[in-house]
Amino acid sequence: MPASTRRQCGAMAAHFRLLEMDPGFRARQRQLERAVQRLAHAPARRRTAIRIPIVVHVVWHSAAENVSLRQIRSQIAVLNRDFRARASDRMQVPAVWRGLVADTGIEFALASRDPDGRPSDGITRTRSERTAFGTGDSIKSAKTGGADAWPSDRYLNLWVGRLSGGLLGYAQFPGGPKRTDGVVITASAFGTSGSAKPPFNRGRTAVHEIGHWLNLRHIWGDSEDCSGSDFVADTPNAAGPNYGKPSFPKVSCANGPSGDMYMNYMDYVDDAAMLLFTPEQAARMHATLQGPRRSFA
Repeated sequence: MPASTRRQCGAMAAHFRLLEMDPGFRARQRQLERAVQRLAHAPARRRTAIRIPIVVHVVWHSAAENVSLRQIRSQIAVLNRDFRARASDRMQVPAVWRGLVADTGIEFALASRDPDGRPSDGITRTRSERTAFGTGDSIKSAKTGGADAWPSDRYLNLWVGRLSGGLLGYAQFPGGPKRTDGVVITASAFGTSGSAKPPFNRGRTAVHEIGHWLNLRHIWGDSEDCSGSDFVADTPNAAGPNYGKPSFPKVSCANGPSGDMYMNYMDYVDDAAMLLFTPEQAARMHATLQGPRRSFA
């Protein structure tokens, strides 16, 4: 399958589609944001890690898309290293921000039981006649060539298949429909082996998209004029996404001398340049796990 060379995330496209299609979604988003902001600024109390069970729905047409158990395990390993700030390359963070490399206290594991309580390896496999999928959630339904979600209040549903148009992945923010809740990753940007292709072969597309699932926004706030916000204070405002492997400092939006925090997992740089979540991003994720995703806490 052809590999993408420039990161494309479809989370905001999926988000805006839901805002248009679901009359109650906009109101739920406002209520959810107020609750998350309140909880994010409350004193931290939890000391033990939160472990989130994942079910990986492999939806494949070609053999390369039928990712192996080894490749799936490599992705889980990346999630646990990056969310716990244990990746060896974290020391590449510029010195000015090295103190902001946050252990989020969030871990992931393949589900050991299916929704009926039977032993499971946390993986489903679906042979599809579809050769590619977009952000319209067709990969999330057996009726449209994909695989149905497991209960989204008990599992993080992660679909792996081929996405069209160079799209690497997308996620559904909290508050959306339960039957489509989860994360989608293209097979060429999943894990660190098998079908994963550079520059997106270090598993960080899933780190980025699960950040969205836990209610993180892109660090530039998805605006084009420095007016946007990602709702956290310790990521400098940026004019837009960064790509590839930028050189430090990359200044925009009058954020010098240190410039954009382009090495944050919620920017668009290559996997090798993605290096950290910040403490306030971690607080926002935990607020989400106390609020709209409290069934996982």
